[in-house]
Amino acid sequence: MTNAELLDAYSRAVIEAAETVGPAVVHIEVGNRKPPRGREQHGSGSGLVFTPDGYVLTNSHVVHGAAKIDVTLADGRRCGADLVGDDPGTDLALIRITAADLPAARLDDSRDLRVGQLVVAIGNPLGFQWTVTAGVVSALGRSLRSQEGRLIDGVIQTDAALNPGNSGGPLVSSRGEVVGINTAIILGAQGLCFAIPASTALYVAPRLIRDGRIRRGWLGVAGQTVAIPPHAINVFGLRGNGGVIVISVERGSPAEAAGVRERDVIVELDGEAVSSLDDLQRLLTGERVGRPIDLAVVRRSERLVLRPVPSEYGDPMSN
Repeated sequence: MTNAELLDAYSRAVIEAAETVGPAVVHIEVGNRKPPRGREQHGSGSGLVFTPDGYVLTNSHVVHGAAKIDVTLADGRRCGADLVGDDPGTDLALIRITAADLPAARLDDSRDLRVGQLVVAIGNPLGFQWTVTAGVVSALGRSLRSQEGRLIDGVIQTDAALNPGNSGGPLVSSRGEVVGINTAIILGAQGLCFAIPASTALYVAPRLIRDGRIRRGWLGVAGQTVAIPPHAINVFGLRGNGGVIVISVERGSPAEAAGVRERDVIVELDGEAVSSLDDLQRLLTGERVGRPIDLAVVRRSERLVLRPVPSEYGDPMSN
């Protein structure tokens, strides 16, 4: 195959990906009213129609706190949108529009994605609508901090050029499948761009439709990650080399009711290692709300298993 033929093959892959998913990409404009003066501030981003009945995926940071959301479709139609659900913990949100004949893109679970694979980003950077850029998957399994401090796992790193306004738009494989939702760039760097994996979006979206939020567990402890000496790992039979030392326990919290004390070191939750504060947050899923969990802690010279019942993060008790 000649160089010209190779270039033509590359071009065809990018063109086909753009033509397959491009019609489902929307431009989002938001108006936010911020107290106390009530001045309206405007922002914009991108989104992806992923169901024919009008559900649109985007980033939480694009629509969070929006008083008004307007959407422009790829065919030029404009319509208002309602916020269905918002999850700052994964930087994903869902809005809904009402329009006929909506094209919808297919989300792939992204498990077969490989480093070096061709990917295409589609969005509305800096107001330039329906812009296409291409690159490769630079790395898989990255972690990013969400705006609320939680760690987002499995993030895709790409060198497909992203700019402000690309947020919420799709990252697409050469097969025309959406493998990620573009979320972040590192200012001042070149070719360091990130997308939330489609597998995360496939988990979050139906829960936002059902509940309007992602349910997470809450124990009522403040803590920090600590290293555990090797001899202590052997003595207590620990699965990891770190833990979470409890700095404070809130009154009336599930942790207090179960007997968790300050200076306890949390090392396991339901048999899974807790080597860091991020591990603890990741394991406190909505499925664990309202039922007892096995919380292993090291207290002075002994290992104890306590049985707190997590409440839901965000309920009045957890604020």
